[in-house]
Amino acid sequence: MIPKQTEAGILRLFHAEHWPIQTIANHFGVHHSVVRRILKVDQEGTGAALLRPTLADPFLPFMRETLEKYPRLRASRLHQMVRERGYTGAQSRFREIVASIRPRPAAEAYLRLHVLPGEQAQVDWGHFGKVTIGKAERKLYGFVMVLSWSRAIFLRFYLGSDNTANFLSGHVDAFAAFGGVPRVLLYDNLKSAVIERSGDTIRFNDTMLAFAGHYRYEPRPVAIARGNEKGRVERAIRYIRDSFFAARRWQDLDDLNTQAQSWCSGIAEDRKWREDPSRTVRDAFAEEQGHLLALPDNPYPTEDRIEVRVGKTPYVRFDLNDYSVPHDHVRRPLVVLATTATVRILDGNGVIAVHPRSFDKGAQIEDLSHVQALVAAKRAARTHRGLDRLHHAVPACDALIALAAEHGRNLGALTVGLNKLLDQYGAGALGAAVTEAVSAGTPHAAAVRQILERHRYEKGQPPSSPLVLPDDPRLRQSGIPPRGLEAYTALRSEVEA
Repeated sequence: MIPKQTEAGILRLFHAEHWPIQTIANHFGVHHSVVRRILKVDQEGTGAALLRPTLADPFLPFMRETLEKYPRLRASRLHQMVRERGYTGAQSRFREIVASIRPRPAAEAYLRLHVLPGEQAQVDWGHFGKVTIGKAERKLYGFVMVLSWSRAIFLRFYLGSDNTANFLSGHVDAFAAFGGVPRVLLYDNLKSAVIERSGDTIRFNDTMLAFAGHYRYEPRPVAIARGNEKGRVERAIRYIRDSFFAARRWQDLDDLNTQAQSWCSGIAEDRKWREDPSRTVRDAFAEEQGHLLALPDNPYPTEDRIEVRVGKTPYVRFDLNDYSVPHDHVRRPLVVLATTATVRILDGNGVIAVHPRSFDKGAQIEDLSHVQALVAAKRAARTHRGLDRLHHAVPACDALIALAAEHGRNLGALTVGLNKLLDQYGAGALGAAVTEAVSAGTPHAAAVRQILERHRYEKGQPPSSPLVLPDDPRLRQSGIPPRGLEAYTALRSEVEA
């Protein structure tokens, strides 16, 4: 409320001293719109004071007529139209004039919402910023449900997405916390509930309809751009931001939700009830709880369900992370069922893996048994391939391997050793050495190597020493320049001397 003394001062400085409006506003420390309002009221109420003439005065009838036809026409476009008709004033001043003559819709009066106990609840998401988890930056959403009669609040936070799975999970937890289900739930045309809307024609999410049928309530979206129809949940979200979330410290999502649950059942229920300040929300909720619909015997499944296909490596990708599966399920279609706590992986109706949910990015979540089984299978596969090669190249190796098995030898190491000897000495020499080793009853690779070297010595051949080059490609690709015979002659002379 502007004091009468200030109003009188504004009128005197404008009409008697001819001060500009902004100068008057600065002098009295008020907004320029306050000065304009006082001048306008004085002009319309008494007719004694008139605003100073402006360059736009001749164009005011045209401007009013145009704005009545096109109430949302922008001042910049109207300025162009008026300039085409001879207006020469500045655009900044013109905007002020348009603002003062633009027709305003009549103020709408709203009926106060009256509901019966257990009749209705209002539902909405609130966005509470972002959270950094490892390499990922996740959005933090708050699911809020408010019972319209008692004003009891349910709050549950979710990371990453306001998708249908999280939306329905919030409902299930809210119904459990309230101990029942309201008959009608109001929604603000959320994509989690409404897929498409054209006027009064509404197409609900099929999953949402099945969920509502399971709990026997009516889903009802509010009219478009009519936020006042669900004002109780919007006020509850503002209350949550100020009373609960502001300056709140928490370690992880579980800790935050534990604190939210304590707040809902404590401070939020101890506030005064709007309908009767002598009672609390806790008192009203205790009365309303008996009017809620009974919960069904089985809760509706709310897991996030995604069909995936495993590639060559035994991992499935879900929500920016990789989860291991048994190695014998590669290159197959699987199904992921996820909650905020766990990730289950199914092949058909059978669960093949269960992992804790990660909200990181690029993480590899593994079951140690999956990795160990893959390593064992790879080792067995290498041994099988080695045995198959020896069987076809040196059939005599079959008897040696059978003898080694009788003596409890490591067949994997024996197979690797025999394959190396095959590469070094050839199939013929290895076959003869293996036959002799079997006759001598020495079924191990070292004995076979010793026999091979003895055979070379008996034939006057030098020992076989495989050339092992380093892995450095610069050394492998380097050449050795040839030397002249003179160098060798000189070297021989030095040795003989």
